[in-house]
Amino acid sequence: MPKAIKKKVRQKDTELEVTDRLIDIRDQLKDKQKTLVTYGLGAAAVFLVGAGIALYQYNESETSRKLESEAYKIYYGQKNSQATPDRYQKALDLFKQAYAKKKSPRLQLYIAAADYELNKPDDAITVLNDFIKTYPSDKELLPLAYQQLAVVQIKKGNKADALKTLDNLYKTTGNIYKDYALIETARLLDEEGKKDEALNKYRELTEKFKDSPFVEEAKAKIGEKAGEKMKG
Repeated sequence: MPKAIKKKVRQKDTELEVTDRLIDIRDQLKDKQKTLVTYGLGAAAVFLVGAGIALYQYNESETSRKLESEAYKIYYGQKNSQATPDRYQKALDLFKQAYAKKKSPRLQLYIAAADYELNKPDDAITVLNDFIKTYPSDKELLPLAYQQLAVVQIKKGNKADALKTLDNLYKTTGNIYKDYALIETARLLDEEGKKDEALNKYRELTEKFKDSPFVEEAKAKIGEKAGEKMKG
């Protein structure tokens, strides 16, 4: 009897063990299916999000381009087609809307230019300083930003700031606007009574930028100062 009992117990234990293993395998398969579904949905979600972002960026870019194009038309419109302040204000609003859709250094310069035309020098200075901080490596547009900034500062009577800006302009890569930096620096130094320093700038201009439209002015100034010294 004991042996028979032992055999029955072992058979039941074995059956239970096999059943448990089957249940474990089934559960594992279900877990794997859930995991695969989860990862699949996750991958699909990532793809959809990525596609959505790309589509959004495209739409934003396209909207910005259309706004910018419309702003150009208004900004460069005929002056007698509508009141100038009104035209520049409309252009400014469109440039800002385009910039909000897609950041662009070119748009920032136009925003500053429109501010200047609307007699908002402080706003123009803020935009241009932001441009200089944001795009310090833009070799093509950075000189233009410095040039515009100097123009606004000179108009406001900020000669010290203008001289610093002109110096920064002269130090930029390439030769664009460097003759302008020299002639404006010389003019400002002349106004401050710094005749010798101004003369050096005029001479540098005639020596380094012989094809500059400012050369004749610089030569005339050099001649005037030479005459003043002879009289003195």
